[in-house]
Amino acid sequence: MPYRRLPTTDQARLRALRTALKQAEGQNYTNQVLSFKIISELQSYLPVFESKLTHYQQTTDDLIDENKRCQQLVSNARLYISHFIQVLNLAVIRGEIKREHKRYYNLDPDSNSIPDMDSDNTLLEWGNLIIQGELERTRNNGLPIYNPAIGKVQVHYDLFKELKQTQKMRQLAARRASDDLAAFRGKGDNIILEIWNQIEAKFQHLEPNERMEECQKYGIVYYYRRGEKPLNSTDDEEQDETGQENINSDNQESERNDTKALQSTLFFP
Repeated sequence: MPYRRLPTTDQARLRALRTALKQAEGQNYTNQVLSFKIISELQSYLPVFESKLTHYQQTTDDLIDENKRCQQLVSNARLYISHFIQVLNLAVIRGEIKREHKRYYNLDPDSNSIPDMDSDNTLLEWGNLIIQGELERTRNNGLPIYNPAIGKVQVHYDLFKELKQTQKMRQLAARRASDDLAAFRGKGDNIILEIWNQIEAKFQHLEPNERMEECQKYGIVYYYRRGEKPLNSTDDEEQDETGQENINSDNQESERNDTKALQSTLFFP
């Protein structure tokens, strides 16, 4: 006999709940499969579950879109900040800016390397240091750096910083929606379990094949074990009957041949 298994995904839960509710709407007092108590619980639970699932999917989609947009802004901010540092180092090498002025940017005066900005946090940190350093240097009578100008660098930095804040809020919203949905699934699984128990109890007097077909109409999902023969395998039964007929025919032919051989032995020694 195949075994049933409760849904493991939200879409499978929705199918099970909707199918059971649709079938229950057609029942009456004379043909009652599900109790009115479980139907009432199902009608109360399903709309709320659909709403929570839709909200979770929406927050997840928004977060994915935000991440895609953020990737481009991160790339732009990193490009402009690193380019500005390279131009600053070249100006120091040419003697246009004093080497010790690199301390305004929290940069090592004796190194021309680009700081590590692989993570978003380090990019935020160095972007702020570079912008504030350039403003401080120009306030102390330093000539501003162009191509890129610090104003353009700050535009891309601010766009990236603003999007990161929005991204954090969307992550928090998605996490809350996920936790809320996860806590609500347990009640739905209990409702599905009770529904399936009532359905199988209603049709337990039927033959296995017919019982499984009736239960499947109400949304129960069955799985066959490895090597288990399907209950509705009519082709296999027909093949078994045909095979048995062939065996009987072969046995009859063999008996006739044995009789002829015996007669031959008796009358023709």
